[in-house]
Amino acid sequence: MRRLLTGRPMRTLLAALLLTLALAGGSGARAQQPADGGVPPLQPAPVGNANTYQNPNSNYQQPQRSQVAPGVLQSSIEASTPETPVRIGDVLFLSLPGEDTFNKTFQVDRRGNLLLPEVGLVQVAGLTIGQAQVKIHDLLVRAFRDVSRFEISLKERRLLVTVLGFARNPGPVELQGDATVQMAINMAGGLSQGAQLDRMQVRRGKEVQIFDYKKYLDTGDPSLLPKLEPLDEIFIPASPLTGNVQVDFDPHTLVAAGDAGDDRSSIKVFGEVNSTGSFGFKPDASVVEYIMRAGGVTRFATTEGIRVVTKGKPQTFSLKDYLDSGDKKLLPEIAPGTTIFVPKEQEEIKAGSSTIYVMGEVAKPGAFEIKLGVGFLDVLANAGGPTRFADTNEIRVLKANGGVENFDLLAYTEAKGKRVTPPKLGPGDTIFVPEKQQEEGSSWLKNSPDKIVRIIGAINSPGRYEWNDEMTILDLIAEAGGPGDRANTSHIEILPNSKAAGAESKVQIFDLASLVEKGGRLDQLPKLQPGWTISIPTLPQNNANDSRSSWLQQPAETSIYVLGALRNPGRYAFSKNMHFLDILSAADGPAATADLENIRITHRRGGNGKPSITKLDLTAYFSSGDDRLLPDVQPGDVIYFPDKSADWLNLGKEQTVRVLGSVGKPGRYKFNDTMTVLDLLAEAGGPTTDAYQEKIVVVNFARGQDQAETFNLVHFAKTGNFQELPVLRAGDTVYVPNATQSDWQQFMGGVRDTVSLLSIFALIGRF
Repeated sequence: MRRLLTGRPMRTLLAALLLTLALAGGSGARAQQPADGGVPPLQPAPVGNANTYQNPNSNYQQPQRSQVAPGVLQSSIEASTPETPVRIGDVLFLSLPGEDTFNKTFQVDRRGNLLLPEVGLVQVAGLTIGQAQVKIHDLLVRAFRDVSRFEISLKERRLLVTVLGFARNPGPVELQGDATVQMAINMAGGLSQGAQLDRMQVRRGKEVQIFDYKKYLDTGDPSLLPKLEPLDEIFIPASPLTGNVQVDFDPHTLVAAGDAGDDRSSIKVFGEVNSTGSFGFKPDASVVEYIMRAGGVTRFATTEGIRVVTKGKPQTFSLKDYLDSGDKKLLPEIAPGTTIFVPKEQEEIKAGSSTIYVMGEVAKPGAFEIKLGVGFLDVLANAGGPTRFADTNEIRVLKANGGVENFDLLAYTEAKGKRVTPPKLGPGDTIFVPEKQQEEGSSWLKNSPDKIVRIIGAINSPGRYEWNDEMTILDLIAEAGGPGDRANTSHIEILPNSKAAGAESKVQIFDLASLVEKGGRLDQLPKLQPGWTISIPTLPQNNANDSRSSWLQQPAETSIYVLGALRNPGRYAFSKNMHFLDILSAADGPAATADLENIRITHRRGGNGKPSITKLDLTAYFSSGDDRLLPDVQPGDVIYFPDKSADWLNLGKEQTVRVLGSVGKPGRYKFNDTMTVLDLLAEAGGPTTDAYQEKIVVVNFARGQDQAETFNLVHFAKTGNFQELPVLRAGDTVYVPNATQSDWQQFMGGVRDTVSLLSIFALIGRF
């Protein structure tokens, strides 16, 4: 298809071509031409009642729809019949084969028009698909030659609506054809803070429909939302809680003030509640639910005199009675516009024929109403019980007739009610719980020895403490302020109180340090009884080397003795939890001259059994790191570090090798079969500079006879032949002679003597 052109040369050529075709008997569709040969101007689409549009001069017949038009959804085709009405916002697919400007979608704007190429605006809203196709076809034949295959179909329904009021982004929005009010609000950015949900409006021309959006959100019933039509307006009003002045407000505060949208039907809750406000009426809600929506009552509220005003009639509601009984008949009627007031509890003097007064050292002193069957302990418990400052031995009951009755609550609990009976109460009686006396010096006399436990020694607060069977020794130590800085907690002494006259008490030892360090079973703690004494010893401040006698405070059964070649030998506190290396470190380690290979440990066994001696080679432990080489020491044992300089007195001649002569350190040395003469000479400091190393004498002690042989150290140094080394054994002697004892030195000595004599004779001959 070719469009008609307006240029004069082209019009002339086209007219000639059409004439030729006419003479040849050809036929075809041809555009209508004006008398002057120009293109007729485009006429605007007729405006009128689109539903009654007809073109009496049109011979156009709608083509049969045999196939799906390109770009049209199947679901749209099913709905796109010639009788389908065209609405504002609809997306239509216009098909005109051969024309690129068509064969695509066009949307009906808010005025009901389609903007088409070469045609302009065409009013189609309100027409059916068939009527719109006929109308557009009649307009297209003025600009196109062949429009016989022109088709219109509905591709998609769209809704053009406007959202106004308290929306985040108010204005026009475009939605799907079946969209709801909720989708429209969401497209407008959602609701703004302060929007009123139960009075929203849908405006359609002059018609206004009000709906409850809050109820829809509560129930999810889609029938509560009005169905939208094109060009509808959704108006979201402001909540009356926002006031008439534009100010910034806190939404949390606004919500806390209630959610009511209508003051006339709202339920107002105020007084001693946590969040006063107006709340929307719910038919099934009770006064308890409205109080809970207001945050509940405060701690100052009275729950027995809540005022409820319903339909102008006031009534009193007792929340306490309802919670005690659960009887729903006690709940007052709640109607729209009801007012609920929770008053503050008044401080008033209570008195009556059934009142009991409790005062003194109790948690909640005051006046209490009693009923039949209420006893002394019931009233005392209702008052919160005695405080920790109360003297429960001297409780007094002041009778209404002027009498006074004493009651020992502690004795009653210890006797479990077998020997002591609580006093009987009557109306007007007063229970007085006195405070414990805190007098200096004489207050301890109030507690008899059979009710207390003594704790002395290295404790922060020694003294006498009340005792009962529910306490443990840990409770007592904690009450006394804990052990002192230098307390020996590994040897706490417990002295029982023997009830038999003349009987001796056996001291028990408790190791608190081991319990704290390693843990243990608390049910195995020593069981204390009233009258017992606990003594916590003090660690000595100075060691045994000092001339002062503070070390005498340390008992022998908790001490260990470290003697010999140590930096600080002495008597040290020791427990079963300590190790050999712990006591060695406490003594600042061995001295430089200590013989670490011959350490002796005497196990005294606390006098229970025969003592034994263990020999320790500490160098072997340092070489291997094997803890099994270290001895197990206990309090009372003795550890002795010998000095190396005293070895020759302790060792026999058969246990050592003697090194004599020109060596650095001649003396007696320990020797074993793994050593050679070189090791021995090295241990002795090596030969001196005047040593005669060519004839070192080795005297072997074998089978009771001494055998001597010589060894040339100089020759060995040149050859390195270890087979030349003499064999040494314990008991042998090595002698390194002086160089003056060599044959050459003796010869040269004789020569020097001869020369000296000749010189003397020569001098005498001159005279």
